[in-house]
Amino acid sequence: MTSGVREDGHPLPEVSIENVGEPIRFARVEELSGFAAETAGKGQEVKIFTRLAITSDEPGFHRLAESIAGMIRAWGAGSPATADISAFKFVLLVLKPDQTAELWLDTAAVALKCIVSRDVVAGAAVFQHEIADLLALEFPCVAFGSQDKVICLMREAWGFGLVFDMNPSGELDMEALGRELGRLYRQLSFRHLYQAVGNADSMDRLMAQGWFPFAEILHREFTDILAHHAGGLGLDEVESSIVAQFDRARLDHMLSRWLAKPHFAVKEALLKEGVDAFLQGRPITAIKVLVTEIEGILNVAYRAHTGKAGKTKALLAFAIESAEKRTGGPGTLFLTTEFNRYLLNYMFASYDPDNLTEGTVSRHLVGHGDAGSESYTLVKALQVILTLDQLAFYT
Repeated sequence: MTSGVREDGHPLPEVSIENVGEPIRFARVEELSGFAAETAGKGQEVKIFTRLAITSDEPGFHRLAESIAGMIRAWGAGSPATADISAFKFVLLVLKPDQTAELWLDTAAVALKCIVSRDVVAGAAVFQHEIADLLALEFPCVAFGSQDKVICLMREAWGFGLVFDMNPSGELDMEALGRELGRLYRQLSFRHLYQAVGNADSMDRLMAQGWFPFAEILHREFTDILAHHAGGLGLDEVESSIVAQFDRARLDHMLSRWLAKPHFAVKEALLKEGVDAFLQGRPITAIKVLVTEIEGILNVAYRAHTGKAGKTKALLAFAIESAEKRTGGPGTLFLTTEFNRYLLNYMFASYDPDNLTEGTVSRHLVGHGDAGSESYTLVKALQVILTLDQLAFYT
């Protein structure tokens, strides 16, 4: 059970988590070693999958899923509940070492392990736009034994995912399994996003305009940016609309997120000055103040971590490494690999006075005074603010 305190200081009621029903139990099942990875005749060698995570977008999924469904139908001996497991959102099969099994058909409690963009207390509603990253999917009220074998089929956003671990070592790693389940859930839920960032040419063109799937806009404004970009439409109108969404309340919320980090807090006066300038419609001041502080903030964090100052590339690598330590690696909604490219190719692009890129306000162009006056727009100022915000999640 968990509890918390409301904004008015009164305690929240305790929040309990429990399964919504009991599993179907099979008294005797054959011991399962895995699933054939290839076709083989009798007496021939064959590879067997003992661990796998796959979505319905990948070859081989449907054959594996039907094999599992057929196995469950046979064990259920005609039970209506096991006749069509594809109708359920979460199918969790736990195979016990005593050759019994538990089948949870949308009856096991499900928890998503997330990084959120605001403070939350137990029992509070969390909306999708407040989820900065999704790290794992867990079944917190199912008792797993160290020698259990686990199969999970899930349905999400017009697709399916399958994860299984036949646990050949006899030491079930539920933390690793949860991360794999979370990865597939992300992949299914945000298929459109991963498809977009997977197109390097398209993303490079979008980054060249200063845009990225920043955590603050990922579930909201970025959808419009992506739709216009994919359709070959100009971004002027949608950019003006997005700038208007960043009012005092929203930016104050972002500031509070930044200032909770020591390496941001030491720059409080400068950060507030830059944000105030944006709100007052003074993009030149906002950009001049904020874009040069990105490196300074990273250096404060880097120095605290290493005991010494770092050069630009070392600082950017440190930011990416810090994010991946939080999330367990690349590939999450933080999109660390892609953001590294954004930082290196746009916000911290190499300075070449003989080959200036029109309309950009990179750190080095601004620092050298070579950014054209027409580049200092509220849109570019917002992109600098969103870059700082992304780094607040990362470091």
